[in-house]
Amino acid sequence: MKKIKVGLIQQSNTADTKSNMLRLAQNIEEVCRQGAQLVVLQELHNSLYFCQTEDTAMFDLAEPIPGPSTGFFGELAKQFGIVLVTSLFERRAAGLYHNTAVVFDTDGSIAGTYRKMHIPDDPAYYEKFYFTPGDLGFHPIQTSLGKLGVQVCWDQWYPEGARLMALQGAELLIYPTAIGYESSDTPEEQERQREAWTTVQRGHAVANGLPVIAVNRVGHEPDPSGQTNGIQFWGSSFVAGPQGEILARADKDTPQNMVVEIDMERSENVRRWWPFLRDRRIEEFAPLSRRFID
Repeated sequence: MKKIKVGLIQQSNTADTKSNMLRLAQNIEEVCRQGAQLVVLQELHNSLYFCQTEDTAMFDLAEPIPGPSTGFFGELAKQFGIVLVTSLFERRAAGLYHNTAVVFDTDGSIAGTYRKMHIPDDPAYYEKFYFTPGDLGFHPIQTSLGKLGVQVCWDQWYPEGARLMALQGAELLIYPTAIGYESSDTPEEQERQREAWTTVQRGHAVANGLPVIAVNRVGHEPDPSGQTNGIQFWGSSFVAGPQGEILARADKDTPQNMVVEIDMERSENVRRWWPFLRDRRIEEFAPLSRRFID
């Protein structure tokens, strides 16, 4: 049977980028000691989540790909012989930036990139100010461990991207994430949001017969503008199997490393039992390309 061990690193960050990266390296080493072959990091893991305000100085955090961070994480992938999924603030040109996942193979080379397609613009999540929507499409990245369907955070609410990845042979759906509570919401509303986040991704697992890996950051990050009380990131990183079953779920309040074994052959069996791809009425789906059907 084909089984792989996946390392999830749920980290709380500070304003010290170098410190964040060194702790990431230590956490990568820890999960590798436990046998991790594939390691997934959270969204924009080098820094604080800077999108709480619109500040042109924050563009200084961006860097080219390849660049210093790809060199740093590529060396770690090579050192530990792992496939590594990272999430970087890409400077493509002056005034042109992306929220970009970079996947490294076991030799440290860049196996592929994915630019975040869906860009939110909500209080404390002013991402449209910083990121141009991705232009690479939804395409899985081939690695020595298989085809990885990598997307980023806000993408995880949309079934279309997951389906397109599955239709191109993705074997895992992977979502680096930065999501948390708005401080004015009631505890009941906060819990509804956290559970909805988990549930929609479990739905992607079921609908496509594929495991899902979601890695979120954790801890409180203040709003530099003082307009809000900041974001309490809700952690809860998890792995779901191809029937949506939760294989492991991290704590919602504390940093945590997890190593989870995934049986890749279960997807084959689940898709035989539930042949959703066979029964799709693709000739009737053209209206899905419309914004709304009046």
